[in-house]
Amino acid sequence: MELTTIWFLLVAVLFTGYFILEGFDFGVGMLLPVLGRDDRERRVLINTIGPVWDGNEVWLITAGGAMFAAFPEWYATLFSGFYLPLLLILLALIARGVAFEYRHKRPEPTWKRRWDHAIFWGSAIPAVLWGVAFANIFRGVPLDADHEYVGGLLDLLHPYALLGGLTTLGLFLTHGAVFLALKTTGDIRHRARALAVKLGVGTAVAAVAFLTWTLTIRANTAAITLAAGAAITLLGGLAAARARREGWAFTGTALAIALAVATLFTALFPNVMPSTLDPAGTLTATNAASTPYTLKIMTWVAVIFTPIVLAYQGWTYWVFRKRIGVTHIPTH
Repeated sequence: MELTTIWFLLVAVLFTGYFILEGFDFGVGMLLPVLGRDDRERRVLINTIGPVWDGNEVWLITAGGAMFAAFPEWYATLFSGFYLPLLLILLALIARGVAFEYRHKRPEPTWKRRWDHAIFWGSAIPAVLWGVAFANIFRGVPLDADHEYVGGLLDLLHPYALLGGLTTLGLFLTHGAVFLALKTTGDIRHRARALAVKLGVGTAVAAVAFLTWTLTIRANTAAITLAAGAAITLLGGLAAARARREGWAFTGTALAIALAVATLFTALFPNVMPSTLDPAGTLTATNAASTPYTLKIMTWVAVIFTPIVLAYQGWTYWVFRKRIGVTHIPTH
C-alpha cells in the first residue's frame, strides 16, 4: 500500500475518532438546557464529560496536524476556502472550553447561565458546521487549475451541505443523549434515554436522506455497504435504547457515526477535494501529498506514538467509567 493511501486512511480514522468522541461532547453541551432542570442536574451533565472533553479535542488537533504534514495542498486549500466556517468553529470551541473552566468560579445564577449559553452555542455551532464542511469536501467546491478556491461563502451553503449540517447535528444530539443515559443515574438517566429515542427518529430520517444523496453524487460498492451499515447500526442503537440497554445503544450510535464518516471518505478516495469547475483542479491523495521522505518519517512517528496515545486515552475512560447522579453533587 502506498504511503499516500496510508495517510489518507489515517486522516479518515482521526476524523472518525473525533466525531465519535467529540460528538457526544457536543450532544451533552447542546442538551444542557434541555435535560438540566436545575443547577445540580446541569453540573451532573457537565461532569459526565468533564474528565474527557479536552482529550477528545486532541483528535481534531492531530487530524489537522496530519493533514498539514501529509497533504499540505489539501490543508492550504481547505483552510483558505473554508476560512470563515472553520474560524467560527474555532471560536465556538474556545468559548466552550472557557465556559467549562469558568462556570463554577462564581455562585451567582446569572453568571452560570451565561456560561451555560456559551456551552450550548459552543457545541451547536461546530455540530452543524462540521457537517456543512464535510459535505462540501465530498461534493466538491470551485477550484481553479492551481487548486485555489475561487468561490464565496454562499457557495458552501447549498441544500446538500445544509442537509449534512442537519445530519451531524441530529447524530451528535442523539449520541449525546445515549451517552448521558449510559453515564448517569436516576431521573436524568430515564429522561436522557427517552429523549434519545425521540431524537433518533428524526436523525435516522435525515441521515438516510443525506447518505442516499451522497451515493448519488459519488459511490462504489464499499461506500454503499458502509452507508447501509450506518443506517442499520443507528436503528439498532435506537432499539437498544428503547430496550434500556444503554451500552449497546452507545455502541450503535458510535458505529453509525463511524460508518457514515467512512462512507464519505471511501467514496471520496482517491480525491481529497474535487473541483466543480474543472477536473484538472481536483486535489487527489497524490497531487496534494508531501514528499515520500516526509511521509516515511511521519509513518514511523505515528507507529511509535499512536499506540501510546490510544492506551492513555483508553485508560482515562476506564478510570472515569462509573455513573454519576445528583447525589454526587454537593448542595452548596
